[in-house]
Amino acid sequence: MAPKAASLWPLLVLFSCASAIHRSQFPPPPDFLFGTSTSAYQIEGAYLEGKKGLSNWDVYTHKQGTIKDGSNGDVAADHYHRYMEDIELMHSLGVNSYRFSIAWTRILPRGRFGDVNPDGVAFYNAIIDALVQKGIQPFVTIFHYDIPHELEERYGAWLSPEIQKDFGYFAEVCFKMFGDRVKFWVTMNEPNLLAKFSYMDGWYPPGRCSKPFGKCAYGNSSIEPYIAGHNMILSHVNAVSIYRKNYQEKQGGYIGISVYTRWYEPLRNSTIDQLAVERAISFNVPWILGSNLPQFTLKQRKKLRVTKLDFIGLNHYSTWYVKDCIFSPCELDPVDGDARVVSLAERDGVLIGKETGVSFIYDVPHGMEEVVVYYKQRYNNTATYITENGYPQASDISMTANDFTSDKGRIDFISGYLKFLASAIRKGVDIRGYFVWSLLDNFEWTSGYTARFGLYHVDFKTQKRTPKLSAEWYRKFLQGSLVTRKFQDGSQQQRNSS
Repeated sequence: MAPKAASLWPLLVLFSCASAIHRSQFPPPPDFLFGTSTSAYQIEGAYLEGKKGLSNWDVYTHKQGTIKDGSNGDVAADHYHRYMEDIELMHSLGVNSYRFSIAWTRILPRGRFGDVNPDGVAFYNAIIDALVQKGIQPFVTIFHYDIPHELEERYGAWLSPEIQKDFGYFAEVCFKMFGDRVKFWVTMNEPNLLAKFSYMDGWYPPGRCSKPFGKCAYGNSSIEPYIAGHNMILSHVNAVSIYRKNYQEKQGGYIGISVYTRWYEPLRNSTIDQLAVERAISFNVPWILGSNLPQFTLKQRKKLRVTKLDFIGLNHYSTWYVKDCIFSPCELDPVDGDARVVSLAERDGVLIGKETGVSFIYDVPHGMEEVVVYYKQRYNNTATYITENGYPQASDISMTANDFTSDKGRIDFISGYLKFLASAIRKGVDIRGYFVWSLLDNFEWTSGYTARFGLYHVDFKTQKRTPKLSAEWYRKFLQGSLVTRKFQDGSQQQRNSS
């Protein structure tokens, strides 16, 4: 891993203003990565170009009623045709890393049942080469929700152990084709969330669930999320094993996984709600290793023990109150209900944090420190990257760029979370990078285009990119200016040159 920060850095921290956030409160580059995040399906578009195969999301979004605004990612932010422009935007921000994902169906349109697609390989080679030329470290996610639809049709995708062979093959193709320049690999994005959303709630493809979680045509919400989680873990382990055995030593890279992390606080000052918090935390990420999973064989357990992660990626956005549902009556919670809790946004009529443009994210910056300290303690201070953290703005088709560019709420959100992340670093948490979600406004899964997370506004009719104030704020922060959480006025941040 990267060497420890220079000895000068702790001294610089002492001179930073307590009410503001400053680049010097973090280890200097290259020991610390600051970047932006995206994923293939959400920004690329060109869903039938370059000999690409159909993915599960290509098929699912074309079914009526699956996406909030009836949209899809056929074009999205058209990154497939505009990647050079978008890399120039990153370069202008001053980031030293970019987290993106590789579309499985661009590389292997039919999974292991077809050939490697040279057009797809060429596309990602072009992106990686352009990033390296600009001094931007590629931080690559192998699987970010999109999978060849053919694997769903052949054997049920994540519900079958066959997926382990396909995922291992896909990962090895990526290592072989791109690993000479890619030094950071994320095997999967949020498997803990995907298993629930796809197989418990039925919100994501393949849309499987059962009562009381939903009314899907097929599925079993009590069993299938854990079968899928089991196969996801073993697929991840397979990819790590392949990398360790065949590529890591000669390529000199690192491999980890990104998980979705909420933080929780007890609704009431009671033992049962405190126990509910502990259950919610355990079922949020460590649930994948819980008793509901199909049993691992002795060989699988041995493989799990020897494939330790080089790093953990945490995707953190919000904190929630938690109420016990074992001894108290509750409505069903589609995200945390399997922990026998309900998560709530307010207590005694007061919200846990400022509202954002979506109902499932509140601005609770201290949760960032709580989350990373928890993972430090539970996972022996494994090197950690914040692979996603960002702020949504509500959007509809009647709105224009002018409605989004003065995004003071996003600046307040990001700077607040960074402040608590810096505090955790001072307390010894081994944080090595932070990625804003997202570089661009994009297709936000089942929310479609009703939520915008980008530092840059995208007009999805013309594909014009317009920087929001948060882009300028992030650029100034990365340059080493002292920036506060608040604006002095509507157009300019308070800052002092360092």
